[in-house]
Amino acid sequence: MSVFVRSEEVIPCPCCQGYLGVIGSRRRRYIQSSGEKVTLVIRRMRCESCCKIHHELPNILVPYKRYDAASIEETVSQQNPAVAADESTLFRLRQWFTSWSPYAVGCLTAIAHRFNLPVPELSTPSQSPLQTIGRFVGDADGWLARVVRPIANTHLWVHTRSACLSA
Repeated sequence: MSVFVRSEEVIPCPCCQGYLGVIGSRRRRYIQSSGEKVTLVIRRMRCESCCKIHHELPNILVPYKRYDAASIEETVSQQNPAVAADESTLFRLRQWFTSWSPYAVGCLTAIAHRFNLPVPELSTPSQSPLQTIGRFVGDADGWLARVVRPIANTHLWVHTRSACLSA
């Protein structure tokens, strides 16, 4: 079963603020915390000004991650998450968050300065990455989506996939 995703918002190009026109769609699979695999059909959009292609992701997804945002939130914030994944996957998700969170805090700080929003005081360096991010977006359910969306929509999301080529 495939679920079609379409935003009712008109979002400008994250690169140049130009108009995004729909050029097609593609399938995007993710895994829920129950272990069920879901297929979404997301729109591919091209900016009419800079010609860059973007994909319209719903808030339940994190770019380049196979698990949904709720599963990642649960894995990062709880000691024994109820996520249907093996220990190595849970470990990798925690490691990713630990290494990504300082970058996310820097991005959120820059976005707050750019739009003249209040920046939380981060005077205690001994806070965990989760506590530091919580000062920006709170700790209620959905906090990861509240971090990912502004970073992705301001074109600050870092591509994390890499490939090794041998000669």
